[in-house]
Order: sequence, then C-alpha cells, then structure tokens
Amino acid sequence: MNLIEVTTAEQAKEFIKVNVLINEGDPNYIRPLDKDINEVFDKNKNKAFRFGETIRWILKSGDGQLIGRVAAFVNKKYKTKGDDGPVGGIGFFDCINHQDAANLLLDTAKKWLTEKGMTAMDGPINFGERDKWWGLLVDGFEPPLYCMNYNQPYYKTLFENYGFQPFFNQICFALKVKDRIQEKFYERHAALSKNPDFSSDNIKKNNLAKYAKDFAIVYNKAWAGHGGLKQIEEKVVLKMFESMKAVMDERINWIIYYKGEPAGIWVNLPDINQWFKYLNGKFGLFDKLKFLWYKKTKPCSKFLGLVFGVIPELQGMGADAYMIIEGCKLIQNLKIKNGEYIIGKAIYENYEMQWIGDFNPKMINVAESLGTYRSRKLITYRYNFNREKEFKRHPIL
Repeated sequence: MNLIEVTTAEQAKEFIKVNVLINEGDPNYIRPLDKDINEVFDKNKNKAFRFGETIRWILKSGDGQLIGRVAAFVNKKYKTKGDDGPVGGIGFFDCINHQDAANLLLDTAKKWLTEKGMTAMDGPINFGERDKWWGLLVDGFEPPLYCMNYNQPYYKTLFENYGFQPFFNQICFALKVKDRIQEKFYERHAALSKNPDFSSDNIKKNNLAKYAKDFAIVYNKAWAGHGGLKQIEEKVVLKMFESMKAVMDERINWIIYYKGEPAGIWVNLPDINQWFKYLNGKFGLFDKLKFLWYKKTKPCSKFLGLVFGVIPELQGMGADAYMIIEGCKLIQNLKIKNGEYIIGKAIYENYEMQWIGDFNPKMINVAESLGTYRSRKLITYRYNFNREKEFKRHPIL
C-alpha cells in the first residue's frame, strides 16, 4: 500500500474520487458537491484556518488503485467541556473493508496529530462547523441530507477495532408532515393565541435584513455562551440567509415575537440533496442551470430542521408549541374552526431534523414530544493517545 499526502490539484481530485469509488453502486449514496469538499481545505474559504491547520492523504493499493483517504486537523477553537488536553480531529475518512488499510490511514493521522501536541483525536469530524460532515453513520442508511456524512456500515467495525470509543451519539428525528402532533401543542397554542403579547411572522425574502437582525437577537439570548457557542453577528446571519435565498421556502421559516421583540426562531430548508443528486458532484454554470430545472420540475418531498429555539425567558411557557402551530398554518394548511385544529393538504411529505447530541437530553425530549421517530444515528468517536487514560464520554449539558 502507498500512502500519499495531498499536495497537488490532481491529488485533490483523487481525494474526492475515493469517496465516489467506495460508495459506487450504493443506491442511497448521493455524491457531495466537489466544491463543498474543496472549500473545507481552501484557506480563502474556510475561516477555521485562522485557528488551525489541516492535512490530507490518499491511500493506493500496490497496483495503484485508490482504496482510502483521511484528513487530520488541529483547531484551537475546537474544545468540549471536560477536555483535559488539546484534542485534534480526523475526518473525510473512506476506506475499503480492510482493517490494515484503515489502520495505516488512522496511524498516519494519529502520528501527525501527536506531533502537533494533541492528546486525543475525535472523528470523523469537520475542520469547521458541526452542521457539516460530522459523525459516522451507524443507523439509518438512507439518502443523506446536504453536507451530511454517508458511509458504508463496515466503517463502524474499522473504527472500533482500531480503538475508537463513542464520545457521543448524534440522533436525527423525523415525522410525517400530514400527521397530527401531540394534543398538548394545540392546547398550548390556543392559550397563547389569546395573549396579544404573542405574534408570529414567516421569514420573507424581500426583507432578509430585518429577519437576520431578529434571528441574531434570539440566537444570542438562547444559545450564545452554551456549549462553547459564541455570539453571532447580524451581518453573519444576513450572509447565511442570502446564501440560502435561492432555495429558501418562506412558508417553512418562522419567527415569533413577544411584546414586539423577537422571541423564537424556527429555520428550515427543503432537502436540496433531492436536487443535487442529479449533478454528480458538479456545480458549474451548466450544473446550476440543471439544478434550477430540477428544482422547478421535480417537487421536493422533505424539508429539514436547521435551527429551533426560544429565548430563556419564555422557555417552559409553551412558546415552542405556539411557534410550531403558527408554522403549521402554512406547512400543513392548518385551519382553526370553533377551537378545533383541522389539518389540510401538507406542502411536504416528510420532516427531518438535523442531529441532536445525546449530551443534550432536554432538546431530545423536545424532539420526541412532537411524535417523531429516530431516523438516523451517527457517532462522534474519540481515541485517547494515552491508552491507559480513563475514557470519558461528552458531559451532559
């Protein structure tokens, strides 16, 4: 076997090709956009380079066939509560079903991370935000969501045979949009609807600056300071909204207000992988035109939950139920007649939430209370370089 560091444009193409070859013939596989992978390793596109560095390798067999790949990264900003030493990461792992090949890839990453002063490695994770390329899929081998890892089932054995242990589980939840949710949500909505201090609005594309400001207010009250999350700037949210604009569906994005001030946010997107699967990883000018054609001619059947939360002052008051039912007025064509909630024809068939870590039981309870089922499970693994060190899972929030 021949391990090669990725240093040229041609090798970068081979790095992407490994993923395609390993998953070839799998009907559930959707090839990620090449640009999304390349941007992770582009210093001009990935802000994580301000705080760290990364390296990539490809693995070839003796006769020159591509049989594996892996990336390793160090990032000063990557910390989890309870860490007693710096932790590096590995990601974009792909390999044939051969333990020796996997060990060579992982040993190489471990050696590089050790030289960088790391005491452990987590993987597979991203060199950047946790909403992309995070975790090893172990249950729910269905077509992946956009920028979600997809791998073959035997990867779990390769990781655990090497010595990785589950650091935390990542659970996705889903439901059928046409179904009624638990009655308590309708009851709470009915109560808060009588309170003139509560109001709602769906995010509209022609006024994204206003909604970006409202989003930032809620986010910074509800999340900043928790689990290492930092304050988000209004301009960052606006940039995110602008990037989503081409695929944004106004009917599935909601903000609620209390006494005129932003109090809750529920941000969703159509499952754009249902359109990207036709592009074979490409997104040039012609591919963008193809994308727009498929978007117009092939209805999307699923939408995805990205962000959901209310400000601390309103938590436990039913504000989450109020926001969900307000959204259902458009999502489910929900009508309220004489106090009865009547579901009409839903605009999507399925709803799936981005993963929730099992270290956050409060949010898992919220997801389960909607009547969801567990659609996928991914695992973030950890490997302590000191094999005598006591292994600790991610602390509960």
